[in-house]
Amino acid sequence: MSMQDRLDRVIDTAVARKSIVGCVVIVRKNGKEIYRRAAGYADREAEKRTRDDTIFRFASVTKPFVAAATLAMIDKGKLGLDDLAVTHLPWFNPKSPSGEQAKITIRHLLTHTAGLSYNPALEQLEAGKRVTIGILDTDNDAETNFRPLNDIPLDYEPGTAWAYSVALDILGALIARVHGGTLEEAVNHYVTGPLGLKDSRFHVTDPDRLAAAYADGAKGAIRMPSPYYPPRESGWTAGFSPNRIFNPKAFQSGGAGMAGTAGDVMTLLDTLARGGGKVMSPSLAEAGFANQVGTITCEPGMRFGFFGAVCEDPSIALATMAKGAVQWGGVYGNTWLVDRAAGITMVSLSNTALEGCMGAFPDNLRRALYGV
Repeated sequence: MSMQDRLDRVIDTAVARKSIVGCVVIVRKNGKEIYRRAAGYADREAEKRTRDDTIFRFASVTKPFVAAATLAMIDKGKLGLDDLAVTHLPWFNPKSPSGEQAKITIRHLLTHTAGLSYNPALEQLEAGKRVTIGILDTDNDAETNFRPLNDIPLDYEPGTAWAYSVALDILGALIARVHGGTLEEAVNHYVTGPLGLKDSRFHVTDPDRLAAAYADGAKGAIRMPSPYYPPRESGWTAGFSPNRIFNPKAFQSGGAGMAGTAGDVMTLLDTLARGGGKVMSPSLAEAGFANQVGTITCEPGMRFGFFGAVCEDPSIALATMAKGAVQWGGVYGNTWLVDRAAGITMVSLSNTALEGCMGAFPDNLRRALYGV
C-alpha cells in the first residue's frame, strides 16, 4: 500500500467514526508536494465541506510563526538570543523561586525553559490577578494580562528544566515592542509577508472560510460552545473560546492566537526546513530544528528546539517518528512534522480538539507517513 493510500485510510476512518469532523493534510518531500487532502466538514451543521483553503484556528501552531519572527529579528541584529527579556520588555520582571529577579533570556522563552507554565488555575482568579493563557477570550492587552506573573514565583530557575508555557506569549509581546506596533505587524513584516502568506493572521481574513470548532464527544465530536471547558478526564483542563479570534481587544497571543490555512503552515515549515528562504539565514533555520536544551527532556526520548520537539530516541518517544525529526501541534486539532533527513514535511490542520492534536489521529498519520 502506498503512503498516499495509507494516509487516505487514516483520514477516512477518522471522519467515518466522527472523531475528526474536518481536516486538511499536506505532505511535501524535498520541496515537492506529494499529498494533499481536504476531508470532512468545515461546518458539519451547515453541511459545508472542508476545502484546501479552509481557515483553522492554529492554537500552538502560532508558535513557529512567532519563533520564526524572533529568529529573523535576531538575524537582522534587532535582538540577541541571550538578551534578558526585561531589557526589551520592562514590565515583565518575575521572580525566581529564591525570590530574586529571574534572569530570563530570549533563548529561555523560545525553548520553554523560562520557569513559566500553562496554569489554568490562574484563569479562575479574581480580576487583577487573573492570567489568560491565550485561548480563552479576554479584553486585556498583553501587559495587563501577564503583569500578575511578576507576583508569582517561577516554577523553577530559568534554564534548569522544561515546561510548556506562556513563554511565546511573552515573547510575542517582546518582539511587538521591539518592532514597534502589533505582534501581527511584526510577524507579517518578518515572516508571512516575505513568504506571501495571505491568511495566517491574528484575525480571520475571510470568516466564510473559517472552520467551526469541535470537541471530543463520547458518540463523536460535538460542536464547541464559547467558552468551552473539556471534562477533567480529557487531560486538558484549560478553557477554549472559539469566538476569541473575532475579538480585536484580546491580546494577540504569541502562543495560540493565529488562524490560517494548512497551505500557509506548510509553506512556513517547509521553507524553514530547507534553509530559511527569505525569512532567516540557513544557520539559524538549522538551529531551530536542533536540540537547544541540552540534556533536559520535554517528553520521553524528546528534547526541544526553537520550533518544536526533537526526537532523540525513537524507541522511547511517545510519538511515531524518526530520530532527528521535529514535531508539535495545536490544541484546537493540529499537528505537524518535519523530518529533514528524509526531506519530509507533513501538516495536518483539523477542527477537532483534542483528537486532532493529542488523540490517535496524529500518531496514525505519522504511522501512515512512515509505513509502520
